Amino acid sequence: MTTQTNRTLFLDASLVLPTEVRRGALLVEDGRIIEIDASPQSTADQVIQCDGQTLMPGVIDDQVHFREPGLTHKEDLYTASRACAAGGTTAFLEMPNTKPPAVTAEGVRAKDSIAAEKSHVHYGFYIGATPDNVPELNAASNVPGIKIFIGSSTGNLLVDEQAALERIFAETTLPICAHCEDETTVRANAEKLSGTSNLHDHSRIRDEKAAIIATTRAVDLANRHQPRFHVLPASTAAELPSIANQSPYITAEVCPHHLFFNVDDYDRLGSRIQMNPSIKTATDNQKLWEALQSNVIQVVATDHAPHTLEEKAQPYPQSPSGLPAVENSLALFLNQVASGKCTLTQVASWMSDAPARVWGIVGKGRIEVGYDADLVLVNLEEERTIRDEAQHTKSRWSPWNGETLTGWPVATFLRGIEVWSKAAGFSSIRHGEKLLFDHARGGYWATPDGIGIR
Repeated sequence: MTTQTNRTLFLDASLVLPTEVRRGALLVEDGRIIEIDASPQSTADQVIQCDGQTLMPGVIDDQVHFREPGLTHKEDLYTASRACAAGGTTAFLEMPNTKPPAVTAEGVRAKDSIAAEKSHVHYGFYIGATPDNVPELNAASNVPGIKIFIGSSTGNLLVDEQAALERIFAETTLPICAHCEDETTVRANAEKLSGTSNLHDHSRIRDEKAAIIATTRAVDLANRHQPRFHVLPASTAAELPSIANQSPYITAEVCPHHLFFNVDDYDRLGSRIQMNPSIKTATDNQKLWEALQSNVIQVVATDHAPHTLEEKAQPYPQSPSGLPAVENSLALFLNQVASGKCTLTQVASWMSDAPARVWGIVGKGRIEVGYDADLVLVNLEEERTIRDEAQHTKSRWSPWNGETLTGWPVATFLRGIEVWSKAAGFSSIRHGEKLLFDHARGGYWATPDGIGIR
């Protein structure tokens, strides 16, 4: 009995491979890459003519807040995943601070069920740590990891007491990531500046001292207990010495707003760039770029966290922290390629391969035989201006509104199936699936197939 297969041939593409970019054809069978440098005459059910444009692995955004359940007037899994597809992001990992928060295995499964009905791209959901939920953390299965809020949260998601942190780092087995801002420092700074309505004070309240104290504390826990630990995100140069030891247990990431905005932009952009951790200085921008280039920082992610413009327009400190970014993140870095600041292989590493390796995502993150054909076709020469009204995210605004970038996605594919294109829009069928996580692979510092530590 013959099993019918489905083959797609991507013809005449500039393929962004892990170590080089080269012209060729890519053959996909049943959603998986089976041949690189395929013959243009390969048998295929569908031929996608790339006309020399660039084919990259789809972006994996490992830090997003998509607001469902509980805050869906700001965003939901349907609108956010469409924004992902339109921006070249083929998978996301979503944070647990929804309403209710995902702090139990059942809470994560509830979010999986919503995504199965709504998501246009692949998905995974962290389980959130509380001061007393270690049994639930150990009961969670097929999740990317544990998220700890060391500062900058409310209710039982705030974990600041040392004994609780020791238990989480010592008694759990999943990879851990943390939002690192020292709560004591933030509260003391806020008391000193009590009554302020100056938005610039946000970066004085959530200053580099708050970041470095919390990051140093978390890195110490990781070095002593040796779970895999991911700093998300680094926001200041002051944190870099703590994470630069290249330990096989520790990785870090940076967000576009901490690379492209600084405190000098508050007067121009106002609360659109109010974030936790806060925007820092132009020197921090430069040092974070250098850390990314030198592999002290391995991952780029967005921390997509939308609010409505009406909410953001409230006077500080009533204005909430957070901004939308998934729709424009890849274009922001393609624009950096166009300006000569980085290469396509670096972008593919930072935004696709590295997050897949950090979180043990099976079959994702690179153009390589045996990997899933989650791909984005980009036009490196296209210029497009970001406009609030053109955004697919429910909040319908961007802090980069009015900026013209060079290099844009023109089509996005999940397992070889087109889910969005500039020409045709969105597929009427949602092809997003739950990601598969295999933490036995060893994380980023292991080889890509999980054999040993580099």
